[in-house]
Amino acid sequence: MTDLARSIPVLPSPDIGESRDFYRDRLGFDVIGPEMDDYLIVRRGEIEIHFGRSDDRKLPEVTSCYIRGGEVPALHAEFSARGVERLSPFTVRPWNMKEFYVHDPHGNLLRFGCAPEES
Repeated sequence: MTDLARSIPVLPSPDIGESRDFYRDRLGFDVIGPEMDDYLIVRRGEIEIHFGRSDDRKLPEVTSCYIRGGEVPALHAEFSARGVERLSPFTVRPWNMKEFYVHDPHGNLLRFGCAPEES
């Protein structure tokens, strides 16, 4: 087995506890590692996101990450069934990716996408 390098976003959070609750309770992520006041790691399958505490409340409003793959259609269906707030429609964008978006409570934008033929 090869340990491939991968990219993991570190998003800003003015309230680590609120971020933890949203990603765990609303989006179904697991919390990884010890509970800390200034850092959070969540994982769901192969999706891993880190959060660093930031007092700049504007920073999350201009921060995003992109999550791509074949399980994206099922995630949209699940998030819709859970009633996740600020969930966009799942639609083919002009750049020929089928995408949906979720804003977390602080404004971080999660962009989920797949090739249209994967949905």
